[in-house]
Amino acid sequence: MSGRENNAATRRYHHGELREALLAAAEMELSEKGEDGFSLRSTAKRAGVSHAAPAHHFRDVTALLLGLAQRGFERLTATMKEEQAEAGDDPEALYVASGVGYIRFAAENPALFQLMFGPRSQHGVPTEFAKAADASFSVLVNAVARLRGAEFLKTEDGWRDVAAAWMMVHGYAYLAIGGKLGWLTDQSFDRQRPVIADMVRRALRL
Repeated sequence: MSGRENNAATRRYHHGELREALLAAAEMELSEKGEDGFSLRSTAKRAGVSHAAPAHHFRDVTALLLGLAQRGFERLTATMKEEQAEAGDDPEALYVASGVGYIRFAAENPALFQLMFGPRSQHGVPTEFAKAADASFSVLVNAVARLRGAEFLKTEDGWRDVAAAWMMVHGYAYLAIGGKLGWLTDQSFDRQRPVIADMVRRALRL
């Protein structure tokens, strides 16, 4: 693609559209090549813009990946809430649904899930990124609070319950996407649901 064609491709996008196009291209790049093979230049090419175009929104590859990880946390929150919306009003069902949603998101987006919790996402992250990550964790915390009671959650035992729930769903997710649960994850997610739901309950001894 010539420089003139690159400039024309970049001009096709309005300001917000370019950011969205880059994030969509980045997710495809990450899914196909993993974080180690991720390339800013290749992402720009996939989006149909010049290699300099990403600088309008992301100063470097780390900034782009953090933007993608933030989007991942937003989608994780949405997936957990989608599962809860199908669960009704029963506190135990809502708690289980939050855990099932957490694991479903990881199963459907393994590369993105690993990026979200990888080393790039641990230090010096933007405020909006931190808010998105906290929001997804809050879905699980609030589900435990509704089940156990808000006052109980203020106690050491209450936060041990939160930790147990998170360790179960997060650990299961990582084992599953790492291919360590082939005896189960060879099945469709719908067939895994009863086992996952049972393990989410076991985390809190339900």
